[in-house]
Amino acid sequence: MAFKNPSRDEIKTILQDNKRIAVVGLSDNPARTSYMVSQAMQDAGYEIIPVNPTIDESLGVKAVNSLKDIEGHVDIVNVFRRSEYLPEIMKDAVDIGANVFWAQLGVSNEEAYDYGKDHDITIIMDRCIKVEHAMTK
Repeated sequence: MAFKNPSRDEIKTILQDNKRIAVVGLSDNPARTSYMVSQAMQDAGYEIIPVNPTIDESLGVKAVNSLKDIEGHVDIVNVFRRSEYLPEIMKDAVDIGANVFWAQLGVSNEEAYDYGKDHDITIIMDRCIKVEHAMTK
């Protein structure tokens, strides 16, 4: 299946309606892109859940080892990992019933896209959530 992102209007609606974001690969280093992007989203009123087994916390929130360790519903799974990890992360996102799978700028994977489409999850790839959020204002 050919990869295609939702329209800008659809992305705007997604960001208005989905406020709980699990960030896979979120760093605790303020100099890292994942930290800066997640901090901006947190400052904009989104709940950020760090998903990274190598840190204790980030942005003042206790980190979890995997998506399956999160209590409650996750609206958006935002991924800061290399493209080859997306199929495994997509499977976990589908398993936890996330609404949206979002891979950051420069990150995409056809296998993950096809799996997600087969399981009716909204998919956005190769786009920065912070940039998209800024464009919706």
